[in-house]
Order: sequence, then structure tokens, then C-alpha cells
Amino acid sequence: MFTFIISILALILGYFIYGKFIEKFFGADDKIETPAVRIADGVDYIPMPVWKMYMIEFLNIAGLGPIFGAILGAMYGPVSYIWIVIGCIFMGSVHDYFSGMLSVRNDGASISEVVGKYLGTGFKNFLRIFSIILLIFVGVAFVTGPAGLLESLTGASKAIWLYIIFGYYIIATLLPINKIIGKIYPIFGVALLVMAVSIAGAMIFKGASGTLSLHELSFTDFKNFHSNPSQNILFPMMFIVISCGAISGFHSTQAPLMARCMKKERHGRKVFYGAMISEGIVALIWATAAINFFHGTDGLNATAAINGHNPAWIVNEICNSWLGRAGAIFAIIGVVACPITTGDTAFRSARLTIADIFKFKQKSIKNRLIIVIPLFAVGFILSQLKFSTIWKYLGLSNQILSTIVLWTAAMYLAYNKKNHLLLSIPAVFMTAVCVTYLMVAPVANGGLALPITTGYYIGIISAILSFIWFVLATKKNKTKTSIISE
Repeated sequence: MFTFIISILALILGYFIYGKFIEKFFGADDKIETPAVRIADGVDYIPMPVWKMYMIEFLNIAGLGPIFGAILGAMYGPVSYIWIVIGCIFMGSVHDYFSGMLSVRNDGASISEVVGKYLGTGFKNFLRIFSIILLIFVGVAFVTGPAGLLESLTGASKAIWLYIIFGYYIIATLLPINKIIGKIYPIFGVALLVMAVSIAGAMIFKGASGTLSLHELSFTDFKNFHSNPSQNILFPMMFIVISCGAISGFHSTQAPLMARCMKKERHGRKVFYGAMISEGIVALIWATAAINFFHGTDGLNATAAINGHNPAWIVNEICNSWLGRAGAIFAIIGVVACPITTGDTAFRSARLTIADIFKFKQKSIKNRLIIVIPLFAVGFILSQLKFSTIWKYLGLSNQILSTIVLWTAAMYLAYNKKNHLLLSIPAVFMTAVCVTYLMVAPVANGGLALPITTGYYIGIISAILSFIWFVLATKKNKTKTSIISE
């Protein structure tokens, strides 16, 4: 129990201490007029209250990520707690804050446009295509998954649920952000938080009463507990599996949505850094619950890897067992409603990214339809693929994007003559993670299946070379500093 409580407190203190430091370090300034005030259009640029932005941002970035990812990550063992806490405070929350605030400083621009400004045209063009593909795959993954679950719950065919969910996605993508997203997201955001807090409360109560013995982190836990360790290597795979809750590139595609609704720059810490800390808390709760509900990591692995039960089954089992009838309701919201509310904003972000690329104003419904119709046609075609086929490419793509965004934020700091190590060190680490994964992961999961030692050497060397490239680039681009520093 002490490990769990200390980890939660560390995340909370991270928001108040490190989050405040990052805010000052960035230089948030309420004297600078935000895009929501300066170029409001009644569709995407709409000033919102800070509490509503926080709830929307939280649900945008959360969904099932900090639940399913944490459960899958917990299969590697209690060492996952460390990655969630350290990653969330010093990498993920900083990544999200800079993603949002750099968008605020650049007229609410999509992340590909922000990256292009600081890393150059080549990165911008690559990320334009890369982020759109990622957003479409996220949207498709979060329509096929819920459709399959609803089929099992209701008996209606999966095809019918696909049509219904896609219909909702189209409406939510077309309408002004305050019409649907601004109204229902806070409700589901509260439900997701209540579910997590209820699970945490049940664990603490059961632990205090002696009916549940919570595992405490020790030096013996610093190893790979996965039932298939040769195919699921602790480093780098755990750092790919646990993205939401630690660091996730997908969040950078969502940050511009709220960057276009922020009235004051001081709200950035609450909305961006705060939402990510909340997601880290949710991930920590579910990783702890998954390990302890099944009486240890071995029991979790036996349930998931050996008996074939997926994270949705595990969520349902824990909620029903610990929370009773209310738990069943929360489980349905968690595994059905939450991914849907992530999928619709993925498609909305894809619309805005495409609009930014072609400088295509989105105030009129006609212009929105011109983008939305082909976008959803592609999405519907991809929805015919197996969920597992779609999902396995998301993890690596997600972390590649987070790495690029970290380098972008580091370059921003370098241009502004600030200590870039706060961002460049995490960027070096994530570069090593992604390159190593590409080298050692099984071919079926997008890797080259090279020997582990070889993969480690290539990953480390690539990370070092990326840092050298970065330092040389900052020196080469010193003449541009006055042009793009803000």
C-alpha cells in the first residue's frame, strides 16, 4: 500500500512543483493574446472555461489508453510503476504542456506545423502525413473496438454499430467544438475519474482491512515478469506499451484543440500538464489494480497471456468484483464510451491538420464537408481490418511522434537561449526506445527481430547521434533565432 500511496503523492506533487517550474521556465504570459480571443471563429476557436478545457483535454488524451496500456504494461511487473511516475512527471506532462503552449503561441496550429517551424520543412512534411495516418488509425481503432464490444453486449451486428458510431463521429467532427464535445465530454471525463478513484478507494479499503495484500515495490521487482519475455523485452517494449500515462505522442495531436479555446496562457498548466498528471494517476491505479486483483504479476500473466483474457475482460472483472452493480456501469462507460470520445477527436484533429496544410478555412460547413467526406471514406475502409492489425502499429507510431515533439520543444528552448536539456534528455531517451524497438521487436509487430545486444547498441548509438545532430543544428540555426523564437 505504501508504494501505491507514495506514487500517487509523487504525481500530485509533480503537478504543483515541477509543473509550476515548467510553466515559469516556458514563460507563460497572460499579456499575450491567445488565438481563442484574437481569431475566434465560432467553430474551432471558441473561448472555454478552464475546468471544461481540462475535462475535454483529459478525455481526449485518456479514453482507454491509461487503462488498457497500464494493464498490459503491468504484465512486465511492478517496475511499471516507476515508468508511469517518472515518465509522467518529467516527460509526458512536459511533452503535453509544450505541445499545447507552442500551439497557443502559433495561432493554434496543428502539431505538424509547429514541428516544421522549429525543425524544418522536411520534418513538417513527414509529420503532416505521419500524424494524419496516426489520427485515422486511432479513430478507426476506437470505432472497431467499441463496435465489437457493443455487438457482444446487445446482439446487434458489428456492422450496424460501425454505422452508428461513424455517424456520430461525422456529426461531432463537423459541429462547432462546444456543441457536442464541449457538452458531453466533461460528463464522461468525470465518469472516468470516478471509476479510477473508486477502484483506488476499494484497494486502499481492502488493504487497510486486511482482505487484500497490496504488493510493495522492492529491488527484486527490477526484472521482466512477462510470461513470454523473449518476445516482450522489458526495454524497450514496456516503454512502448505504457504510453498513455507516461508519454504519448498522440496527445500532441489533441493539444491544438484546446489551444484554440484557451483564454489565458496561465491556464496551460491546468489544462495540459494537469490533464496528463491525471492520466498518470489513472494509469497507476489500473496497473496496481491489475497486479493485486490477480494476487501478483504471475497471476495477471496467467489470466491475460495464458488464459487469453483481454484488458476489457479484466476491467469488467475488477469493476464488478470491487464495485458491484455500479462497477458494471463504470465498466461499460470505460470500455465503450471512453474510446468513442477519443476516436471522434482523432478525426476532428485530422480534419484540422488537413485544413492547416492547405490553408483551408473551416468556418463554413461546406469547407468542413470537403475534408470530412474523403476522410471518413478512408476511415470506413480501414475499419474492415482486424482490430489487432490496426492496434499493433499504433504503439510505435505513438512514441515516434512523442520523440519528434520532444526534439521540437528542445529546439524551441535552444532558440530562446534556455537550457534545452530539460527536453533534449527525454528526447534522447525516447529515441533510444523507438530505435531499439524497431531493431528487436518481432517482425509481426513491425520490428526487425535482431539479436537483443545488437538492437541495444544500435539504439544507444542512434540516440547519441541524434543528440549530436541536435547540437549542431542549434549552432547552424542561430541566425534564425530572432525570427522563430516566439
